[in-house]
Amino acid sequence: MAEQRGAEQGFDLAVLGAGPGGYVAAIRAAQLGMKVAVVEKSATLGGTCLNVGCMPSKALLHASEMFEEAAHSFAKMGVSVPAPKLDLPAMMNFKQQGIDGNVKGVEFLMKKNKIDVFFGKGKILGAGKVEVSGGDGKSQLVETKNIVIATGSDIARLKGIEIDEKRIVSSTGALSLDKVPGKLLIIGAGVIGLELGSVWHRLGSEVTVVEFLDRILPGMDGEIARQFQRILEKQGFKFRLGAKVTAVDTSGKTLAAKVEPAAGGAQETLEADVVLVCIGRVPYTEGLGLKEAGVALDDRGRVRIDPHFSTNVKGIYAIGDVVAGPMLAHKAEDEGVACAEIIAGKAGHVNYDVIPGVVYTTPEVSSVGKTEEELKQAGIAYTSGKFPFTANGRSKVNQTTDGFVKVLADAKTDRVLGVHIIGIEAGEMIHEAAVLMEFGGAAEDLARTCHAHPTRSEAIKEASLAVGKRAIHM
Repeated sequence: MAEQRGAEQGFDLAVLGAGPGGYVAAIRAAQLGMKVAVVEKSATLGGTCLNVGCMPSKALLHASEMFEEAAHSFAKMGVSVPAPKLDLPAMMNFKQQGIDGNVKGVEFLMKKNKIDVFFGKGKILGAGKVEVSGGDGKSQLVETKNIVIATGSDIARLKGIEIDEKRIVSSTGALSLDKVPGKLLIIGAGVIGLELGSVWHRLGSEVTVVEFLDRILPGMDGEIARQFQRILEKQGFKFRLGAKVTAVDTSGKTLAAKVEPAAGGAQETLEADVVLVCIGRVPYTEGLGLKEAGVALDDRGRVRIDPHFSTNVKGIYAIGDVVAGPMLAHKAEDEGVACAEIIAGKAGHVNYDVIPGVVYTTPEVSSVGKTEEELKQAGIAYTSGKFPFTANGRSKVNQTTDGFVKVLADAKTDRVLGVHIIGIEAGEMIHEAAVLMEFGGAAEDLARTCHAHPTRSEAIKEASLAVGKRAIHM
C-alpha cells in the first residue's frame, strides 16, 4: 500500500480524467458554484483527444494536405513552385506546438475556474472517496460529495499481434513515426485508420487497408461509404474488405502480415514496413476500483448509467467514452455539461439524435442523425434529396467537385431525420443541419433559408429542395 499523504476534504465534485468530457464537466460544475477537483493519471491535461488523438491528427492532416497541394495542385492554378521537400521533424514540431498550445489552454481554464488538479492514478474507495497515487509512490485521499468517472477509452488490441509503437503501432505511434513507411498496412477501415492512412499516403506511403467487414466506415451511411471508398481508391488506397489479419511476422527486415478472408479460406502474405492496428477503442476502467466500490458495468465493459448519468452507486456518475454511445469528444463534452448541471440540481440533457460525426480526410465526410439503413431497419417512411458538388458553383470554380449532400426527411412530416455529406469542408457544413434538427426543422425550412452565393453550403439547400423534387441547379 502506498504511503498516505493525508486527506483533501470538502470537495463538491471530483472528476476522474481530464479529457474533453472530464475537464468540461469540471468547468461547468465550477461555474455553478461547486468546489471541484480533477484527477489525471497522465503528466498533461486534455486526455487522448488533445495529446495523442483528435488534435495532433488534425495538425498532421492539415500539414500533409498542404504538402500534397503544393506538389500536385498549385501548378494547375498557375502557382509555380519547386517540388516540395518533406522535413518530417519540422512537421512533427508543428504538431507538437499545437498540442502544447491546447494543453496550456486547459491548464489556464483550470486555474481560471479555481479547480484543484491532482496528478496521479485515481481509485474510487467508495462513495465520496478517491485515492490518488502519484508517481513518487505516495498517495492522498480526496474526499468529495460526488464523483464523475470520465476516464475515456484505450486502444483496442488484436489478439496475437503485439503493439510495440515502432513497427506495429496504434494510433498513438502512428502520430509520431520518425520516417515515412514505404508500405503501411492498416488493420481496420474506421475513421482513425482512414485519417492516419491519409496522412502517410500524402507523405509517400503505399497504403493498404484490411477490414473485417465488407465495407469501410461501419455505421456511416452506406451510399456515402461506397462513394468515399471509390475516391480513396482513386487517390491510391488499396482495400482488402471482408478480410482479417491473423498474424504479423516481425523476424524479417520488413513485416509479413498473414491475411485471410473473414469467412475463412486461402491465406496470403502482405509485406509492410509499418502495421497500424486501428480496430476501435475500449472503455478505460482498469485500476479504478469499480468492482470493489460496487459500480456495475455492462456486457461490453462500459460503466452502466441511468438517463441522468448516475451509476448504481449513489453519488458516482460517469460520462464519455467509458459509457455507452459514440466515442466522440464532443459527445463527452455535452455529457460533461449535462452531468454537472444535474449534480447541481438543474435539468441537464443530451440529444443523442443530433450528434455530428466527421472524418477529417480530403474530402471530408460528415453525418448527423439517421442513415438510410437505420431508417429502413426502423420501418420509417422517408424521402431523400441529393445534390452533387459537380453542380455547385463554388466547387466547380475551385475544381473540388468530389462528393454530394444527402438530406433524409420524414415522408409524412418533412422533419429532417439525417444529413450526410462527402466533400471539401463537409465537417464545417454539417452544423447548419444539426441546428435545424435541434429545433425539429423540416427540409422545407432548410430549402427556404437563403444561403450565401457562391458557397459549398448551397449544396445543402439544393439537397433540401431535392427532397421535394425541385432542386434548381440540376
